[in-house]
This record gives sequence, structure tokens and C-alpha cells, in this order.
Amino acid sequence: MSSARVEYIQPWWTYWLHNFPHINLRFQPIDNTFQPEDTNYQQSLIFLGCVAAAGLGLNLLCLAIYLSCLCCCRKEEEEESKRPNSCCVTWSAVAAGLITCVAVGVGFYGNSETNDGVYQLTYSLYNANHTLGGVDSLVTGTMGSMKSGLQMHLARLDEIFATRGDYVQTLQFMQQMADNVIKQLLGLPDWEDAKVDLAAIADQTAQVEYYRWLMYLLLLIVDLIICLLACLGLAKQSRWLLTTMMVFGVLTLVLSWTSLGADLATAVGTSDFCECPDKFILSQTKSFIGADIVHYYMYCNQTVANPFQQPLTIFQRSLTTMQIQIQGLLQFAVPLFPTAERDLLGIQNLLNSSEASLHQLTALLDCRGLNKDYLDAMVGVCYDGVEGMLYLCLFSALAACAFTVMLCAIPRAWRQMACRERDYDDIDEEDPFNPRRRISSQNPNLTNMQSFCSYSSSMGSQSSLHRPAPALTNAPMSEYMNHTVLFGGNPRYENVPLIGRGSPPPSYSPSMRATYLSMTEEQRRHFGNDFQA
Repeated sequence: MSSARVEYIQPWWTYWLHNFPHINLRFQPIDNTFQPEDTNYQQSLIFLGCVAAAGLGLNLLCLAIYLSCLCCCRKEEEEESKRPNSCCVTWSAVAAGLITCVAVGVGFYGNSETNDGVYQLTYSLYNANHTLGGVDSLVTGTMGSMKSGLQMHLARLDEIFATRGDYVQTLQFMQQMADNVIKQLLGLPDWEDAKVDLAAIADQTAQVEYYRWLMYLLLLIVDLIICLLACLGLAKQSRWLLTTMMVFGVLTLVLSWTSLGADLATAVGTSDFCECPDKFILSQTKSFIGADIVHYYMYCNQTVANPFQQPLTIFQRSLTTMQIQIQGLLQFAVPLFPTAERDLLGIQNLLNSSEASLHQLTALLDCRGLNKDYLDAMVGVCYDGVEGMLYLCLFSALAACAFTVMLCAIPRAWRQMACRERDYDDIDEEDPFNPRRRISSQNPNLTNMQSFCSYSSSMGSQSSLHRPAPALTNAPMSEYMNHTVLFGGNPRYENVPLIGRGSPPPSYSPSMRATYLSMTEEQRRHFGNDFQA
């Protein structure tokens, strides 16, 4: 950038993005100068989008390999191997949720920054368009009043002063001054083309920015909703919800990589423009505005001469000369020709309005107004706009990572749910410690349970040889269950005292099993002694 422009300093991120390698689709390096009409330059930006597409393909390929390995590989189903997998799924879901929240926050900030930069650009363009429109309106109005109004008054005065040659000569001199003013105004550049171009650029930019901002807002909301529903599906272990979120997760992953490529290409192209905007603006305005005028408004300092100084000075001098002539005619000719007073006063009012228009035109053509609009537009594009694009690139990268982690965690959670259901289906229905049978055993009428280990073997049945004592079995059990129900609990046979029960307790700990076996062996010896007697 030129050293004369101290108001605008190129930010470091635009310099960094400008030095990105620019490669066309034939893998040939090209110049990084901003040339949007050049085919090779367009291909260099498309190449950045292709890089993002390649990253998407690699990401989907890694996911496909991971899912294939997860489906094909058979792992052990012991309890020790299940706990690490469950922990892995939990931490993966937590990581995906945290990364998504960070990505959404970064995305909202980047979207707002980009919108602010584009709004500042369009606001500056509209201000510049208003300035150029005012200049064009003043020039057109002044020329119209000089051509029509002044000539009409001069024509009538020429008829009135026909007998006085000196007054007619004064009127001719005033006509020459008016023609000189018109000539100077015609020498000013035609701002109509520039005004139309700025208005069209501002309208198109505002429309595109509105749809861009809206699409990113919807993408941010969709990302957050998908992540929350996926976490809810993992917590509830809902298969249909996990399947739906997995499909939407793949679609969102594609959108994240697509937005990454588009944002990266836009940021690099805008940084190329911010590196040296002078050349591009000069090339776009050389058909209707001179290079000296463009430099005057872009730099606006003492070293650049005002290209409108000479025509405006001639305009001012011509008006001053014409006003002096009118004052003389009002002083000397009106007493002799009273009918000329009306036309002379009309010319005086016209000159006064032209002088006011000259002051307004001088203020509008001053470089400070348009230079401020130019610098505001550059700051909006190169600072807020490019910075917001970089944050959006970061959002897309974080969103892609988050949904990749989520797509890896959902199949593992699915497999764990399948393993739990399979283990639950494999439980023996006749097992007295089966949860299903425990539910059915909570009927308080079923106080006499069958023994788990029946003694109806070759030795005979326990009921025929040894009559059980009812006081030792039914009474304590019913009394215990009544106390349990009384204090708000459920009658469970696991908590019933072991007196009179013929089956081992539900716990299979070694100590309990040894106690049960010793009691059974003692009963057998006692039965054998009675049989011998």
C-alpha cells in the first residue's frame, strides 16, 4: 500500500491470506493479483473449494473404514470389556457437545462480524452514490438555468435595450460569461455511470449478504439442534432418534465442508483485493473517470492537486463578473428603462442561486467526503468482513470435527444397546434370580416357595422323611414381609431371613455358597443317621 495513505493499514490476516498459494486447475502457480475477470484467477479460487471437497471425501472415507471395522470386528463381551466402551461413548458424546457449542459460538460471532463489515460497505457505497447524485443534480440544474432561464431574460432585455448599444454590448458580454460557465460545467466528469454502478453494486451486495446471513443462521441453529437431539438419543438409548440424527449428521458434515471451502475462497479473494485496491479501482473506472480524479479521492492529501480547482475558479469568477454587470444595469439602466427591472432582478436571483449551487458543488467535490466513504468501505471489507470469514472457517472446521466424533460414537452406542438386549434375552426363564421372576414373586400370597435344590432323589423326598416345622418357615417370612410393606418397601424374597429356606441366597459370593453347602451336607448326615436308626 502507498505510504501516503496513513488512514488505512492493511491487516495482517489479509496479508497472510494473500500469500496463500494460488494454483489453477492444471496445478500451475499463477499471480495472486486480484483479477476477477481472469480465468486462471477464477480457477485458483475454485481450487481452494476443491481442496475442501477433497477433505470431505477423506473424512467420509475414514468414517466408512471405521464403521466397517466396527461391524466386522467381534469383541469379547465380558463385563471388563464393556465398561471402557461405555465410558468411551460417554466421553465422545461430551466432547462432541462441547465442540459443537464452541463452534456455534464462534459461528455466531463470525456471522455477525461479516454482516457488520458488509453493512459498512453498502452504507459507504450508498453515501458515495448520494454524493455523486448530488453533484450530478447540481451540475444539471445549473446548466439548465443558464441555458433556459438566463437566455430568456437576456433575449427580452436585448429588445428593451435595442436603442442603447452600450447596454446591448453588456448583455452580450454576460452571454459570453454564461457560455463560459456552461463550458466549465461540461468539463466536469459525467457521474451518471459511476452513480449507476455504485447503486447496482450496493443493491446486489445487500441482497446477497442478507441470504448469506440467513443461511448461516439456520445452519448454526440446525447444528445445535442436531447435537442436542443426538445427546438426548444417547441418554434415552432411542434407536430411531440416533438413526435420524446420524443421517442429519452426515448431511451437516457435508454442509460444514462446503461452507469451509466457500468461506476460504471468499476470504482469499477479498484479501487479494485488500492487498492493492488501487489498481482494480483504476481499471474499473478508467472508461468514464480520469486517473487523476480517482487518485485525488483515494489519497486526498496535499501532494495530490484538486482536478476541479480550475473549472470551479472560472465558474466563480464568471458569476462574480455577471453580478457586477447586473448591479450596474440596475443602477443606471432602470431609471431609463423601467420595464427592464423585472428581467434584471430575475437574472440577479438566478445568479444568486447559481452561486449557492457553486458552494454546494465545491463542498461535494471535495475529496474528504468521498475519501471517508472509501476508507470506511475498505475497513468494513478488509477488517470486519475478512475477519468474520476467518471465524466462519473456524466454525466450519470445528463443526466438521464435532459431527465426525458424533458419527463415531453413535454406532458404538447402537452396538452396546444390542449387546444389552441380547444378554437380557439369554437369561433363563426358570432361574429364580431372574428379574422377571422376581417381579412375579412379589405376590404376598406365594409364601411357600419351592426349594431351589430339591431333595427328591434316590434318597427320598424331604417332605416324606422330615416334616418341616411351620413356625420356622412361614411365620418369620410373613412377619418380615408385613414389616417391609408397612414401612413403604416392596416384599422381596431376597431380604427374607434364611430360616426354613431350601435354596441359597441370591448372591453367589464364595462365602455364602460355602455356608449353603455346609448346611446341606449337615442335613444329609442327619438324614443318614435317622435312616440307619
